[in-house]
Amino acid sequence: MSLPALPLPREWELPFDPPPSLTRPGSHVVKVACPTGLTAWLVSDYAGVREVLGDGRRFSARPGQASHMLTAFDPTSEPDGFTRMDGPEHVRIRRNFAPQVSHARRLAELKPLVEDITDRAITRMLASPQPFPLHTAFSTAITTEVIAELIGVPPAQRHLLRDAAGALFTTTTTAAALQEALEPLFRYLYQAVASRRAAPGDDVLSRMIRQGETSDRPLTDAELVDMNAALLIAGFDTTASMITFGLVALLNTPGEWDKLVADPAVAVRATEELVRYLGVGTGLMRQATEDTKLGGQEIRAGDYVVVSVQAGNRDAALHPDATVLDIARKPGPHIGFGHGAHACVGQQVARMELNTVLAALATRVPTLRLAVGIEEIEWKRDTVVRGPAELPVAWS
Repeated sequence: MSLPALPLPREWELPFDPPPSLTRPGSHVVKVACPTGLTAWLVSDYAGVREVLGDGRRFSARPGQASHMLTAFDPTSEPDGFTRMDGPEHVRIRRNFAPQVSHARRLAELKPLVEDITDRAITRMLASPQPFPLHTAFSTAITTEVIAELIGVPPAQRHLLRDAAGALFTTTTTAAALQEALEPLFRYLYQAVASRRAAPGDDVLSRMIRQGETSDRPLTDAELVDMNAALLIAGFDTTASMITFGLVALLNTPGEWDKLVADPAVAVRATEELVRYLGVGTGLMRQATEDTKLGGQEIRAGDYVVVSVQAGNRDAALHPDATVLDIARKPGPHIGFGHGAHACVGQQVARMELNTVLAALATRVPTLRLAVGIEEIEWKRDTVVRGPAELPVAWS
């Protein structure tokens, strides 16, 4: 008997909601056929998603978080990077890396940089003709500059981020094409590691090198390159998509943009609510390491499991009215940044960017509006990072 296909977002039909089959009453653990040909157990309830992501012993990240969507990845190959590691090795690398983008003192140091980049982007926007292409000329411009400044990538080399992210997140990219797109970025980062070892600066890469010097097992050049490439690529695309997608939701949902304009401090709660409500991905994959049960369903060792973060975040177990966007709500423990050992390592920087952009736009451009009907928005397709491909906006 053929399996149902993995339900994927169709923003051009349902801009903000997960596929209806993920939120219907019934079993929240069902077997599906994934776009790459894998079969997997799809988990769509809040408790189940948290259980899978939170238990790295029973559910391994070794196959890769998006191998159910990306044809360039072989889930049976040996792990070749941080995102596919489990256990002590993953912990060792994360402990060297995470403080540079998550420690409160480091975030306080970064805040003026993010505010300055945002302020300059809004000034450029206000001086531009309308309608204004918000995603490419604003959201992506901000996140690219922020993440590049953190790592210390000069403007002339920042196209490497765009090229690498475009290839990595596109579902149809072949393994050979991906390697070709990633090679220039990796070559640049190897050179950067060598130069920072010789003359450290104040960027994330230099700080990781200095911290490693006090460690029993300092990060190797390959590990430094892998971690910083992951941060650059993820920071370039995912946060930008959330900024743009979040503004579509705010400007299209009656009363929500007005709440933010009336009190820009609501941006802190708005960030959490938008990340919970929208999601910009197509699920995260794990592999069962032992025979186990999930939601009463038998899962065999070796079975793949895909969790729908967006559907889990719409579960009434998290909020009784979880299907409603309310940026004033008290945030709950959503899973929009993942959960467990592999939760997004750069989530605090992403939060800062979102908070800063939302508050600044509400303050400086309170009349912001969509320049086209929502049915006219061009949405991304064939990618694991969802949202508008472009967003024309205007203001008075």
